[in-house]
Amino acid sequence: MIEPAPEHTRLLTFPQAVSTAPADENTASMIEVLQEQLRLAREGKLRSVAVVSVSSDGAAIGTQWSCTHGDISSLIGKLTVLAHDMMAARK
Repeated sequence: MIEPAPEHTRLLTFPQAVSTAPADENTASMIEVLQEQLRLAREGKLRSVAVVSVSSDGAAIGTQWSCTHGDISSLIGKLTVLAHDMMAARK
């Protein structure tokens, strides 16, 4: 008959927690914007959201959205205007 192991041998040790990397101003700004949008969504104050993401090397651009059917064309129009404004500001 196998005897049960003593209680202290059943304890597992967890690996050390990963240290957090210091956030620079750009990262902190992105996190702040996202947190504000999440707060508004939780409060039921948002109907639609569109996000444009650009990779750190600038090679990849992605868009994500969550919206009601009637908002899609409005969001696309606003993102187009925003893109034109941003390109004009770069010059």
